[in-house]
Amino acid sequence: MAFTQKLKAQLNDDLKAALLGGDRFTGAVLRDFKAVILNEEVAKGTRDVGLADSEIEKLLAKEVKKRAESAAIYDGAERPELAQTERAEAAVLAVYLPAQVSEADIKVAVDEAIIATSATSAAMMGQVIGAVKSQLGNSADGAIIARLVKEALA
Repeated sequence: MAFTQKLKAQLNDDLKAALLGGDRFTGAVLRDFKAVILNEEVAKGTRDVGLADSEIEKLLAKEVKKRAESAAIYDGAERPELAQTERAEAAVLAVYLPAQVSEADIKVAVDEAIIATSATSAAMMGQVIGAVKSQLGNSADGAIIARLVKEALA
């Protein structure tokens, strides 16, 4: 496989820098994320070659989303100290995500995908979402894409 692993190298370098600099929190968050990457590599059978940057970005987005959901649950349970920790972990990981596309730009991509797929009903929602995700990649939130597609096809 010929793909770059710049993101993984950056994560490793930042982990080393955090640990050498005494930033135990960032070091722990990055070490935990390296374990997530390793688990995915083992699950996909790509331990020897590793994951592409785009796959690591998907894992990052998933981990950031999990932490945001956990923070919301902790807020609802009146545990602000735990919610704050989850948000801090999400902030450490979010640094490695690509810049997020604005909702207006997502709307434009949705409109283009609807035209390209000739979608006329909600039954074709999956095709439109797939087209938008392939165009925008990890720079757009899937929930926003789904909401905008649903509104456009309603």
